[in-house]
Amino acid sequence: MTTPQEKAAAARKAAEEAARVAAEAAEAAEAAERAAAANTESSTAPTESAAAAAIGAGYAFDGAALELGSVMVDGVADPTARVRIPLRMMNRHGLVAGATGTGKTKTLQGIAEQLSRAGVPVVMADIKGDLSGLSEPGADNDKIRARATETAATDWAPSAFPTEFVSLGTGGIGVPIRATISSFGPILLSKVLGLNDTQESTLGLIFHWADQRGLALLDLKDLRAVITHLTSPEGKQDLKGIGGVSAQTAGVILRALVNLEAEGGDTFFGEPELDPADLLRTAGGQGVITLFELGQQAARPVLFSTFLMWVLADLFQVLPEEGDLDKPKLVFIFDEAHLLFAEASKAFLQQVEQTVKLIRSKGVGVFFCTQLPTDIPNPVLSQLGARVQHALRAFTPDDQKALSKTVRTYPKSTVYDLESALTSLGTGEAIVTVLSEQGAPTPVAWTKVAPPRSLMDTIGADTIKSKALGSALQGKYGQTIDRESAYEMLLASVAAADPAPEAAPAPGRAEPADDSAADRIMSNPAVKSFLRSAASAAGREISRSLFGTRRRR
Repeated sequence: MTTPQEKAAAARKAAEEAARVAAEAAEAAEAAERAAAANTESSTAPTESAAAAAIGAGYAFDGAALELGSVMVDGVADPTARVRIPLRMMNRHGLVAGATGTGKTKTLQGIAEQLSRAGVPVVMADIKGDLSGLSEPGADNDKIRARATETAATDWAPSAFPTEFVSLGTGGIGVPIRATISSFGPILLSKVLGLNDTQESTLGLIFHWADQRGLALLDLKDLRAVITHLTSPEGKQDLKGIGGVSAQTAGVILRALVNLEAEGGDTFFGEPELDPADLLRTAGGQGVITLFELGQQAARPVLFSTFLMWVLADLFQVLPEEGDLDKPKLVFIFDEAHLLFAEASKAFLQQVEQTVKLIRSKGVGVFFCTQLPTDIPNPVLSQLGARVQHALRAFTPDDQKALSKTVRTYPKSTVYDLESALTSLGTGEAIVTVLSEQGAPTPVAWTKVAPPRSLMDTIGADTIKSKALGSALQGKYGQTIDRESAYEMLLASVAAADPAPEAAPAPGRAEPADDSAADRIMSNPAVKSFLRSAASAAGREISRSLFGTRRRR
């Protein structure tokens, strides 16, 4: 029989044994956790490195390429995994997008630099003057050197690039650039004037009528004179003869022209007109970068973006078919591209789509830069092979919709959650996919963008003006030419038809107010017969192409 003392001793012994087993179990558990953590740490780095290497392999091209930066996985940049764009695919167009302050301009600056180094001329819109630093070497400091190392730009060094500064019209600080009304065409001019579809159609008929009669529409006063005639009593029959155009609609167009002229638009239209060959130059083996600034047209940014589309349409007319080239002949960059498409007519959008689609075969690449990819119409967006998407903001329901639509335009990624990534990108980081040399989309790459080599700041208005005055283009475009055109021809006709001085007014009768030259021209019956005879004198009709622009001869 077991005594109480023996039972107590046995219980104590059992408790001690249980405590020992528990301690051993706890120690074993801790050891297992430490081993698991060690295994996790040892496997994580290779996994991240393997993911970056796999993405980088999709950008390992055989031919020449532009270096965008390096692949990032889990916030770490891998300099051995480079993100690149094949130079021969730059004429497949592209998009650089992102919210304000996310690094779009610096990305464009780096792209322009590398194109120039490859001997490819570049045309860029410098709406805010941020890109003028391309003409000066950049700052050299430890921060930029460190970023260059992270982004595989091992040969980074401060560099300047050949740059031309030109202005829209004669009111800017750059070399003045103009277009004639006739070459600009009715569709683009309608965009500038803010006309609706009916008014745009009417303007097209007016251009056609002037073309048939060989009337050179060089500046705003030429077109204004023609419309003034068509809306006058003497021009009623002519107005009816071009398709029953409403006099009220023609009057609306005339008022829009007057407003444009009052706001300085007359400084843009005229001669000498831009020669597209001046955009295709090289200097010392590097492509010349032509920077367009608004000048006095800052209040009309739509005119600025529409002018750039005219330049593109003009290039389409003069450049020969090239097929596939090792590098493009020119790359055209539209900054603030939303201005081009906002409130655009159906005819305008169709022409933009056609231009972007066809100009690739001329060896010209087009890059659009804007805040949201949804700013670009889907038919145009589908033509853009390279996508460089900086950070997006999703503060509103509309922002969230735009974010979701942007995600759907990218290939699937097993490495990134794209919706989260697009709102988490740091300044100077972007989500990238481009076309490989075989024309297939590359893997999506969270990219740390390499720093530009030129100055990442403006050089100032005085320096820009000085460089423009020293340009070879200043002698070609610096002075406005006002040669004989529709307005002057009509004025001469009136003078020939009415050479006799007017009789003195009768006593007591009030002297009538002097008419303007345009009113005198358009109210004279001789104008009508002159316009009719102009057709046989000219013997031709102007041939028009994309956007109704004039074909160069």
